[in-house]
Amino acid sequence: QGFLYTAPVREQGNIYKPNNKMMADELSEKAVHDVHTKEIDLVNRDPKHLNDDVVKIDFEDVIAEPEGTHSFDGIWKASFTTFTVTKYWFYRLLSAIFGIPMALIWGIYFAILSFLHIWAVVPCIRSYLIEIQCISRVYSICIHTFCDPLFEAIGKVFSSIRATVRKEI
Repeated sequence: QGFLYTAPVREQGNIYKPNNKMMADELSEKAVHDVHTKEIDLVNRDPKHLNDDVVKIDFEDVIAEPEGTHSFDGIWKASFTTFTVTKYWFYRLLSAIFGIPMALIWGIYFAILSFLHIWAVVPCIRSYLIEIQCISRVYSICIHTFCDPLFEAIGKVFSSIRATVRKEI
């Protein structure tokens, strides 16, 4: 009451400290979802099917024996098991060694790409479109002023020409 200046108070209050109960209820009802803390699906790890052509490479896709050329059944089974287990564990080993560094590299790359797109590419394109709109208007006026009458005159000159095609036998 003894202050010379009081801060203006919004009718609904601050978004962090709402004055009225209705706004407080609205904020508490809304579930705030953070993209970084969402739960990931450990079963379906490719929900958008980005790697369908790569992941589905099995033994039969790589090694096949045609009719009339067969190895021993035990060798064939051992080869199948060796291929499958080696592919499975070697992928896990590579993922354990390089997964986090590659995720870091790709995270940095896509962050830079997003930054450039948001702060450089789109503003440059918008600026270009604004500038080109002004230039296109001037260009359009010049075309309509100089070229339209010229082409109309040329059209009138050639409009009186009649061509007839006859087939003589």
